[in-house]
Amino acid sequence: MIVKMKRIVLMTVLSVPILFSASLYLPFPKGKLRPAPVVSLSLVDRNNTVLREILSDEGGHCRWVTLAKISPNLLKATLVAEDRYFYLHPGINPFAIIRALFQNIRYGRIVSGGSTISQQVVRNIYRKRRTLFAKSHEIWLAIRIERTISKDKIFTQYLNRIYYGNQAYGIDAASRLYFDKSPADLSLAEAAFLAGLPRSPSTHNPYSHFNQAKKRQEQILHQMFKQGYIPSAKWKRAKGESLKLIAAKKNFRAPHFCDFILQKIPLSQKRMLSRIQTSCDYALQVKVEKLVGDHIQSLEKKSITNAAVIIMDNATGEILSMVGSKDFFNARFDGQVNGTVSLRQPGSTLKPFTYGLALERGMTAAEILEDKDYYFPTPDGSYSPRNYDKRFHGKVRLRQALACSYNVPAVTLLDRLGTDLLYQRLKLMDFESLDKSPSHYGVGLTLGNGEVTLLELTRAYSVLARGGIYLEDRSILKCFDTQEKEIIGDRQEKSRRIFSSQIAFILTDILADKDARVPAFGYLSPLNLPFACAVKTGTSADFRDNWTVGYTPKYTVGVWVGNFDATPMYNISGVTGCGPLFKDIMLLLENKNPEVKFTRTEDVIKVKICPLSGNLATEHCPGTMEDIFIEGTEPQEFCPVHTGTDEPKGFPPDREEEFEIAFPQDKEVFKIDPILRRPFQRIKLKTNIPDEMAIDHVEWWIDNQKFGDASFPFSLYWNLKPGLHRIKAVAHKGKNRWKASSVTIKVEE
Repeated sequence: MIVKMKRIVLMTVLSVPILFSASLYLPFPKGKLRPAPVVSLSLVDRNNTVLREILSDEGGHCRWVTLAKISPNLLKATLVAEDRYFYLHPGINPFAIIRALFQNIRYGRIVSGGSTISQQVVRNIYRKRRTLFAKSHEIWLAIRIERTISKDKIFTQYLNRIYYGNQAYGIDAASRLYFDKSPADLSLAEAAFLAGLPRSPSTHNPYSHFNQAKKRQEQILHQMFKQGYIPSAKWKRAKGESLKLIAAKKNFRAPHFCDFILQKIPLSQKRMLSRIQTSCDYALQVKVEKLVGDHIQSLEKKSITNAAVIIMDNATGEILSMVGSKDFFNARFDGQVNGTVSLRQPGSTLKPFTYGLALERGMTAAEILEDKDYYFPTPDGSYSPRNYDKRFHGKVRLRQALACSYNVPAVTLLDRLGTDLLYQRLKLMDFESLDKSPSHYGVGLTLGNGEVTLLELTRAYSVLARGGIYLEDRSILKCFDTQEKEIIGDRQEKSRRIFSSQIAFILTDILADKDARVPAFGYLSPLNLPFACAVKTGTSADFRDNWTVGYTPKYTVGVWVGNFDATPMYNISGVTGCGPLFKDIMLLLENKNPEVKFTRTEDVIKVKICPLSGNLATEHCPGTMEDIFIEGTEPQEFCPVHTGTDEPKGFPPDREEEFEIAFPQDKEVFKIDPILRRPFQRIKLKTNIPDEMAIDHVEWWIDNQKFGDASFPFSLYWNLKPGLHRIKAVAHKGKNRWKASSVTIKVEE
């Protein structure tokens, strides 16, 4: 039994070194060599200016670089400072370990570990307490890592993982922190200075113990000379070089924009990235932030505390600037709220899209609309829209109604078109904030009773700037993984058409028409710029939100002004609250391109009309103007108002005998529902005959054939039939007769 036990012990003793030797051939776990845990995430602008650094899992800044992107001076200095025999030993240096052991015994404490670069890589990966067992484990793994990857790859791991103090992990972070330069551009003196920091980042901290760090640098330079890495002249020149240390700084630029970017990226994906190149133009961002601050300061007496701005590149949909508030750090006025993505009522800024739908259905910019007292039924009673100036303007051209932002014509138009039509078109432009049914908003949708964001609104206006084409906004240009491999940024879906190019141009021409908006905004409006700029303002109920959104061919700019706590402003409109800031931003953007103008699209022609009737001008019209039309929609009849007789016919509006066909209106288009039974597809023919005319009855004529007679209220139903139809109405009172202007409608299958 004793002999047997001795044999077992002997075999065990002999097998241990054999097993240990065999274990050295086990590959080092490559998963541990991934850069992800140590690499931090940098957000940079389109020109690679750092906007923000997001700390890594290790709690520091790091950007992974290859040896090719590091100055040879730094490589040599690091070998001299840490492991001169690195390229010769198998992972450990027995002589260094023995030397360290004697030094520790001599001083009675650990003053040297004798660790090679390979051992330090292991220590930085596993981060265990410095015990005898941990040291043995470190040696074992260091030999294994040498057998798994090349020396250059081990050196790369070291230079990207080692701590240089002040949250800087790796040589790239250290080089940029202390000298504001790439590690490839380090001078010999700077390289030796940085190479000396990892041995004791606290006692050699350049910001608190510069002299100690400088002394360590001089030691390394001397060793580089002694060991033949540099000649005497270079050694002396480097030793005397003055080091220009950069003050410690924190990058926290474009804060709302950076938060916006980070919210778009899942946490799991963030850990795989080292750099995100954004669409932000930081040089522009700084200027816009200054303009916002100055503008809000000038409006303090008007109870205004905040503003938000979006600037978008029309060609790409890229967000060039995003300012979410006056001051991100102002807690009193909720500065960290991002006003560009907050829900607010947009006021009149949705009106152009209502008018775009009207143009699609055959109306023109010269169409005569009624701005008078209307009442619309609602679940809570009736609704009567009022204009901002609290007046009605009678007969106005569509151009003027939109340019002056009259409320009544916009609401009556939407009532005829149907709220659902506008709602669906807005949804096609990704107004995700409008999450209720069309019936919830009703005709008030065109006046902004639904909450949207400034980003959604600016993106929608860029559709008009782009000739009717929708593009998603883009804020991420490129992403780079932890090893600086490029990944595609924002993926934009295929563009889609929202309006025809002709309709987009007509809307643009109206919104850029300085003369057309004079009745509402005056000649000295801040919306008037020395170049072509289409612009629309908006003010929500109770003066809680001011908006100005507009565009040139190159840029679309959205501005919001107000208070995040919804406190009303003191009698401020979109033109006075946002207009001056919008103007300053546009002047900033286009100061080098004063000749900017919109190019008229094909099939849009100019025709001379009478501004009072909207028909072709005659020699008798006291004033004429040119308006634009999609070819084929221009007026075909001459002005019926100015006929050359002593008394104009049909005008002014308050003549007793004047009346019109109220419904349908001229050039309206109707579509037959393929599902609904034909007998139920009909329209009601209506007039607007004043009570004082005391009419007996009205004759209705369709396509030159009498359709029927109607007594009060003078309406008849007519079943829709495909084709073009001309409708006339003749009012009778005894032997007197009055004819209303005929209307032509189109009915499509």
